[in-house]
Amino acid sequence: MKKKSKFVKDSLVIKSEMLMPNDTNPLNNLMGGRLMYWMDIAAAISAQKHSNSMAVTASVDNISFRNPIEIGSVITLSAKVTRAFNSSMEVYIEVTAERIPDQKKFISNSAFFTFVALDPSGNPKKVPEAVPETETEKELYEGALRRRQLRLILSGRLKPTDAKELISILNQNA
Repeated sequence: MKKKSKFVKDSLVIKSEMLMPNDTNPLNNLMGGRLMYWMDIAAAISAQKHSNSMAVTASVDNISFRNPIEIGSVITLSAKVTRAFNSSMEVYIEVTAERIPDQKKFISNSAFFTFVALDPSGNPKKVPEAVPETETEKELYEGALRRRQLRLILSGRLKPTDAKELISILNQNA
């Protein structure tokens, strides 16, 4: 491992919440905005652990809600940095819900957040390389460059013709 690198596992954050009435909609299910708030916090802590600095949300990929989460459920968010670039980090978050009395547990959703590390003056700062160890970590790491290129294209900061990683994947599947 290089001096300026950290293992992916060292950025792991696990946060649990019990779904209470204040966080539900009129159907007694979790409000989507509350879940996004919890996801942003877990992802921010993960990015801060990796960068050893303040980090701000730069983008959030698609968040789809697969199943409603009922009042009284225990919600667990797991977040970890998948890859670090210059000053940005991609963070993967998986959300599970569990009805403990019913012994029912399911994945509610997952998403990728991008954070930028900031120095004390509020300027972007370099972050350590993220070193994956497990097969899952390696798969997320490998896909991060393609996801980053897609984000940059969608934000207008990268021309599609310059997305070399995406182009090579598309050419392989043609």
